[in-house]
Amino acid sequence: MKDRLSLCMIVKNEADILADCLRSVQDVVGEIVILDTGSTDDTVAIAESFGAKIGHYEWSNDFAAARNEALRLVTKEWILVLDADETLNQRAIVDIEQAIAAPDTLVVNLVRYEIGAAQSPYSLVSRLFRNHPAVKFERPYHAMIDDSVAELMTAEPQWQITDIDTVAIFHTGYKREAIAKLEKSTRAKRAMEAYFADHKNDPYVCSKLGAIYVYEGLAKKGLKTLKQGLKCSANASPNLLYELHYHLANAFRKQDETDKAIKHYNQAIEQPILNKLKIGAHHNLGALLQTLGKADEAIAQHQTTVVIDPTFAPGHYHMGMALKAVGRAGDAIKAYEQSLKYDPLNPWAHQNLAAILYRIGQIEESAKFFKQAIALHEEQNPQEAAKLRAKLKDLFSEAF
Repeated sequence: MKDRLSLCMIVKNEADILADCLRSVQDVVGEIVILDTGSTDDTVAIAESFGAKIGHYEWSNDFAAARNEALRLVTKEWILVLDADETLNQRAIVDIEQAIAAPDTLVVNLVRYEIGAAQSPYSLVSRLFRNHPAVKFERPYHAMIDDSVAELMTAEPQWQITDIDTVAIFHTGYKREAIAKLEKSTRAKRAMEAYFADHKNDPYVCSKLGAIYVYEGLAKKGLKTLKQGLKCSANASPNLLYELHYHLANAFRKQDETDKAIKHYNQAIEQPILNKLKIGAHHNLGALLQTLGKADEAIAQHQTTVVIDPTFAPGHYHMGMALKAVGRAGDAIKAYEQSLKYDPLNPWAHQNLAAILYRIGQIEESAKFFKQAIALHEEQNPQEAAKLRAKLKDLFSEAF
């Protein structure tokens, strides 16, 4: 595979993370192509230390233009596109090798694990494809090859698109500190609003821009944009339809239109896509059902998330809350323990577990988890630590 595969990247001031990315692929690819868009740190020197072919490009506020410029430097038959905040999962290498060996495969869609994403930990990305002159990136932000691939497959119908179920890419860009560092939401919104002004019937940009509006608390604006996307989605892929329904459900939930939110969560879940990609809809639907007092239905949704991904800590945590609501203390304790196994830094899981242990008379064990909750609250939100100390003052003889 190494003699057939190139890594292709665009970068700017990524010295703190680039080496991790390149180390993850250095034994897999036969060529590393790096297009630098104006770094002032050691990014280029680090790339050169890995034997990369370096290109330089003046940034034009257009990710697609930069990515297409980088593609021109590639010489191998297949192209893997990564960003500096991504690494390749070594367990996916065998699956990737098998996928690109098929003579009619044009694109291999890869599952990406979004480290730090609380609701939707997985996404599907078109980041592995043949070095075909007709395949190019489009859209200034969230640049993607999908439109050019669709046009090529209409002209040359022998080509196939393959999905790999194994997680292939780890992405750290959704961690809170990474988002703050890059001002991700603001940058995305500016670029997409400019694009949307001339492409109001593009369901993809409607989905992405509408989601940003909802995230920023602009639910009405988000709803209008997402409804426009759904209206123009006659030829949309199941993955895009999932995104539209999922974000619409989130928007309706923020507007307290619960019936419509439930409807769209279910429509998202019904899409014929990889189950990993549906975790966000199951999770948010479960949380909504819990607020409506439908604990048994909520448990079913959260149970689905942890069956799909047993390491999904928020699923275990919310299942614990729902189990507690129906009086299943023993099962709730197990759920909280599973949540802490995969996310030991969640103070609320420690706190809720401590509360149940106190109620069933395990006072000493309860105090241990309350102390851990306070310590974590102190690091993350000192006001919560103060509130919890005040609540515990009359329950325990010892000071917290």
